[in-house]
Amino acid sequence: MTVGLRTLRPVLRVGGRGVNPTCWMGRKQLSVSAAELRFGQPLHETHPHLLKAGEVTPGITAQEYYNRRANLAHALPPNSIAILAASDLKYRSGAVFYKFHQDPDFLYLTGFNEPDALAVIEKTSNDSEHTFHLYVRPKDLKAELWEGARSGVQAAQDVFNADSAGNVNNLPKLLPEILQRAKTVYTDLPNSIITKNILARYLSGMEPARSGGVAQALRDASGSGIAIKSLRPFMNDLRVMKSPAEIANMRHAGQVSGRAITDAMRQSFSSEKDLDSYLDYRFKQHGCDGPAYVPVIAGGINANTIHYVSNDQLFKSGDLVLVDAGAEYGGYITDISRTWPTNGKFGDAQRDLYSLLLSVQRTCVSLCRANSGFNLDKLHKTASSSLAGGLKDLGFDMSDDAIDILFPHHVGHYIGLDVHDSPGFPRNRQFEKGMCVTVEPGIYVPDDERWPVWARGIGIRIEDSVCVDDDSPLVLTTEAVKEVVDIEALRD
Repeated sequence: MTVGLRTLRPVLRVGGRGVNPTCWMGRKQLSVSAAELRFGQPLHETHPHLLKAGEVTPGITAQEYYNRRANLAHALPPNSIAILAASDLKYRSGAVFYKFHQDPDFLYLTGFNEPDALAVIEKTSNDSEHTFHLYVRPKDLKAELWEGARSGVQAAQDVFNADSAGNVNNLPKLLPEILQRAKTVYTDLPNSIITKNILARYLSGMEPARSGGVAQALRDASGSGIAIKSLRPFMNDLRVMKSPAEIANMRHAGQVSGRAITDAMRQSFSSEKDLDSYLDYRFKQHGCDGPAYVPVIAGGINANTIHYVSNDQLFKSGDLVLVDAGAEYGGYITDISRTWPTNGKFGDAQRDLYSLLLSVQRTCVSLCRANSGFNLDKLHKTASSSLAGGLKDLGFDMSDDAIDILFPHHVGHYIGLDVHDSPGFPRNRQFEKGMCVTVEPGIYVPDDERWPVWARGIGIRIEDSVCVDDDSPLVLTTEAVKEVVDIEALRD
């Protein structure tokens, strides 16, 4: 099969910029075997089993990426630019590297999933008109022999729709010209790049005396005292509201994750490690990228460590196991926690605590709708109050700081490209359609004499990923069963 390379541009210049039919090898129309096309990430032409026509990343089209950049430009003041850097490849030791994970803000605006790249969104008028600059690693056959394919500079334009593209190694020559046209620069680069990286070497300055970091370097490059401000608030406002395509990706991850967790409940595992391995396999087997985060597989009292990730103990019959795990799909995550008995049947004490927590969790999920007037902080107060009352009825001394000991974390957080999405976005913002959050109340009873003997050492968390709609919640993780009768029926 042959593929006309002109088809590689998923969107031919949207937003009033006219059609630019430049193809992969220049302006000649060339066709090559699809097997010969090599890029730094899957594309529809090379991986039609993973991406549909027009998609840059799974589920997300070139048009949507353009719209995101236009929305950012619309929010920025005139004569301003936004600068974002790709993540660096992180090394475990020597030449042994970790799996690459792209910076979420950079991925959100570009769809480009390689390291050592810089994106500049330059606002050129009072509306959403903008210029998208993308600087990437050039094609290098010797380096690609060892590291894998790179997309290269030409693909930055032809595939990722950059208005201008260049070799990232030429930033010292390329960036000052853009900076000279700006009055304000929005960036969070100091927190996202390593000092030895090419971007940091240029933007942070080589000389120790230049303590101003990126702000000083940008002033030096522009030749005037341009203002340097954080991009984070703008990105949070954009990312916290999910598009239908983003929600569809998270729903897919939720379905795969939920079914895997429910199937795990049907089985008997001898150790935390076995259950961890099973979920990892199931996530990948059913088309997801793998785990969205390091999972918690906590048997017995290990569940009282909120972020227990050792996952190396044996299970004891009659104990509960708390699992906090979810899959990632197209960069989007889902977050699920379920707690169930290792032998398939709840004991009386376990059932009492679990039933109380489930009732509170269901109530909180039902309030994740735009017309409830709630936000995450208000939801947390509801969860804390309801749990405190229920635990008192079960014989707990709930005086003083009891609820903060038994329920020490917040009831929820935003989710999306990050497990804790839109970092810093306030939890007191009223729910709006398109927000996606977790609802995860928990009860963790320390093994000490302050608490009823029958409850000591029990840890339970029930968590769903939920998308806010106008008058009802969309539960993204409904395939993971949580009713006592449903959990126990899985072993019958």
